[in-house]
Amino acid sequence: MSEDVSFEIPSRSRLFATGLVVLGAVAAFYELLADPQRAWPSLLLNGFYFTSLAVSAVFFLASQRATGARWSASLRRIPEAFMLALPVAALLMLALLLGRQTIFPWAHPGAFDHAPAIAGKVQYLQMPWLIVRTVAALVLWIVFALLMRRASLDQDQRPEMGLILHQRLTRCAIVFVPVFAVTFSLMVFDWLISLEPDWFSTMFAVYVFAGTFVQGIAAVTLAAVLLRRYFSWGSSISSDQLHDLGKMLFAFSTFWAYIWTCQYLLIWYGNIPEEVTHYIPRTNGLWLYLFALNLIVNWVIPFLVLLSEKRKRSPKILVAMSILLLLGHWLDLYLLIMPTFRSTPSLGLPEIAIAAGYMALMFLLFARALARAPMVPLNDPILNYEELAHDHDMVHRPFGVKL
Repeated sequence: MSEDVSFEIPSRSRLFATGLVVLGAVAAFYELLADPQRAWPSLLLNGFYFTSLAVSAVFFLASQRATGARWSASLRRIPEAFMLALPVAALLMLALLLGRQTIFPWAHPGAFDHAPAIAGKVQYLQMPWLIVRTVAALVLWIVFALLMRRASLDQDQRPEMGLILHQRLTRCAIVFVPVFAVTFSLMVFDWLISLEPDWFSTMFAVYVFAGTFVQGIAAVTLAAVLLRRYFSWGSSISSDQLHDLGKMLFAFSTFWAYIWTCQYLLIWYGNIPEEVTHYIPRTNGLWLYLFALNLIVNWVIPFLVLLSEKRKRSPKILVAMSILLLLGHWLDLYLLIMPTFRSTPSLGLPEIAIAAGYMALMFLLFARALARAPMVPLNDPILNYEELAHDHDMVHRPFGVKL
């Protein structure tokens, strides 16, 4: 398991992705000049999606280390590659501040003068404080990502420190989890719920986190299956590992549906005017179809498809479900953001080009990070133990127990 497998994407794929990035940048620039009211919400949607994917990779890695998971040890380079996009994600999020008066209704002078319902938030919803909170959250995420990456790469170079660095990585992961809980909640409230400053939900941060974690699992699963198939990584990713990833997709998409149901039913049943303002536009007109599609894409289809163990192990099924859930989280964020700015759904060529540019940029950053380290971690105590056990023909289950 300690083999040093190199990674390199074909030049044609790199050129195609670069072309999409350029196309997305041109579309964004044109829309900012021609119709900023249409451009800034699209940039917010894709910028938050991009950032949430990068930080969900940090949380995926942290959750594996904090729980002492052994099955994912050889997959560590995948979330590491995704999380190294965080510096670029931070710049993209901070660039959104240039359109703050278009994005945030409370950013205009005198926004609180005739709004008693949100007057209590006047101290919190101040642009200088939002900038401070955003910078603090992004810096903390980047610091933890770099600390984890550094410990991981040091382990490759210093075999005598393998166990110590393994423990350091675990300690870093344990500290990151509560830090992430606080900072992610602040980011969610600042960048999403404050789009409707007269509305509030105590479950909102958990709801967005659930979708974000599913997004991260789907990205790791998709990368693992494709690397296994197209880049000769088959000996490093077993069928049991695919099964475990399938179980995670199944479980956490159901967790997302549970939080979705709880938030919606509590507000629907309570029928309090201050609370239903969020759902009224999203359950009327053409938005209602997307509202229903959101639940179908993010839970109904994955639940029905991934019920059987055989399908959880199928690479083709896992690729399809991963792509579906990645698109599903984008749709979920679309429903959280766009009804604030538009009376009806609209998805034109500029929006598609911008979204494709963001995803192509993530692909290029992921490929670059994956190519800069051995694809299978070296000198990892877990992998060393499994390799030793295999060499001695011991009966073991290196990548999880069959359920």
